[in-house]
Amino acid sequence: MDDSEDEFKSDHEQQSSKGGNSNTRVTSRTRRKAPQAELKGTSGGYAWEDEIQRSWDIVKEDEAGSLAGIVSGLVESRKKRVIKNVTPFQRGIIRNLILVIDLSTVMMEKDLRPNRHALAVENAIQFVTEFFDQNPISQLGIIIMRNGLAQLVSQVSGSPQEHIDALKSIKKLEPKGDPSLQNALEMARGLLLHVASHCTREILIVFGSLLSIDPGNIHKTIDSLIEERIRVQVIGLSAQVSICKEICKKTNFGDETAYKVILNEGHFKDLLMEAVVPLPVNKVNKSFTLVKMGFPHRVSEETPSFCSCHSKLTYGGYICPSCKSKICSLPTICPCCNIMLILSTHLARSYHHLIPLKNYIEVAREDITGEDRGVCYSCQSMFGTGSRYACEDCSKEFCIDCDVFVHETLHNCPGCENT
Repeated sequence: MDDSEDEFKSDHEQQSSKGGNSNTRVTSRTRRKAPQAELKGTSGGYAWEDEIQRSWDIVKEDEAGSLAGIVSGLVESRKKRVIKNVTPFQRGIIRNLILVIDLSTVMMEKDLRPNRHALAVENAIQFVTEFFDQNPISQLGIIIMRNGLAQLVSQVSGSPQEHIDALKSIKKLEPKGDPSLQNALEMARGLLLHVASHCTREILIVFGSLLSIDPGNIHKTIDSLIEERIRVQVIGLSAQVSICKEICKKTNFGDETAYKVILNEGHFKDLLMEAVVPLPVNKVNKSFTLVKMGFPHRVSEETPSFCSCHSKLTYGGYICPSCKSKICSLPTICPCCNIMLILSTHLARSYHHLIPLKNYIEVAREDITGEDRGVCYSCQSMFGTGSRYACEDCSKEFCIDCDVFVHETLHNCPGCENT
């Protein structure tokens, strides 16, 4: 008889000697032990530990000692992430988005490597780069929640380098205190109040805490966001929080998919990249009108002159076609006449969100004969044993690498463009 049984017998004898009901004592001990036995998994640990499969556990060599099989499998999984809904939607391609990052004490947790804070900032830098690559005529600002306050670390602008520099600076900032959703939402709302009606107003929150320290009634803030037609998306790093779910549901016209909780590091990055695509325009939103834009020409000067955007001496820049003032970089809003200044390439790069490229269909293996290996129409490389994909319109076949590149970066089918 082990120690636990000796202890149980001693307790039982004490209950009997006191005249108590020993059956109640036995039933309590039995209930307490039974769930522990059910929680044991096949490996001797807890049952939920058996379901965890880490990324390094799937890296296994084949019979020939090669890793080609696992590499092709990873590429195939990447291909599945490329497949998107290509139904044309009316989208607001001129976006104004406020990125809110939680910098409370809980962001020092190491459940995400190296910790939540470092990973969130690193993914935010990649998000900013991808955001302006896919949305060149949009603008973005960055707010952090730290020590119960909301701090603006990057003004709303269309310069990705300014935002990246700001994110690198807060990477050295130690998380502290508790977050305040209300303060962050009120500051973001103030930054979006001046936005024109033809632009979208969005807030993206990376929230790692399970609580929010708010100075007032946050439900009044939610009502203000609904009135101003500001849509909020939240990416949770810990677990689902009721107030976050309510904010996303009410500001997105009942759509609960705007609030998502990550599963792992890779899923965190995928959710951020999903926010790069403009949201469909809801029927509740007011219809958009025609937007006046200017296409300035670049000038190079022998003597420096002041620019109207930063009041700094520069040797060149862009001349606004409306008020003839000089601007440093594009795209931007002219500080003198408030007209949007862009290049034709910026507009072309935003157009693919409105009419997305169709997904390629996988060529069935039974349709490929042993001698018909063929080459990829894009990179001219021989098709191996992996999958090949064909365009429904031009019937040209592509390898998986070119398929991913075409849908993620190029957004135009090489076969259709050539014909």
